[in-house]
Amino acid sequence: MRVVDEHTLAFPSYDGNGTYLSLGNVLRNPQVGILFVDFTSPKRLRVNGIASIDDDDPLLGDYAEAQVIVRVRATDVLPNCSRYVHRLELVERSRFVPHDDHETPIPDWKRRPWARDVLAAGDPANAEEPAG
Repeated sequence: MRVVDEHTLAFPSYDGNGTYLSLGNVLRNPQVGILFVDFTSPKRLRVNGIASIDDDDPLLGDYAEAQVIVRVRATDVLPNCSRYVHRLELVERSRFVPHDDHETPIPDWKRRPWARDVLAAGDPANAEEPAG
């Protein structure tokens, strides 16, 4: 998540399960709510706003393997009750989080026959031969 200016947040969207639900929902109804949770404090903050999607956004090059950038123009920023936030800590990052210094592995589920026909045309799993 990046603060672009005093009213705008931006974040990358990465390869998912091919169903396009989150971004599809934004295209249909751009009103979004984002809940930020700090598990170490604990604190929560809610941002309501209007989202837009850009596959040619200038920030796209800043995020390895991002497919689009989602920008949210904030309409409301509200504190949110943190009473039930559990205290957690990061143990390790998933190996599937894109980084500039390594190639992101293809998840095993994308190699299964039931998933092959629903993958996007540009999905890296399409370049592989299906498991026999």
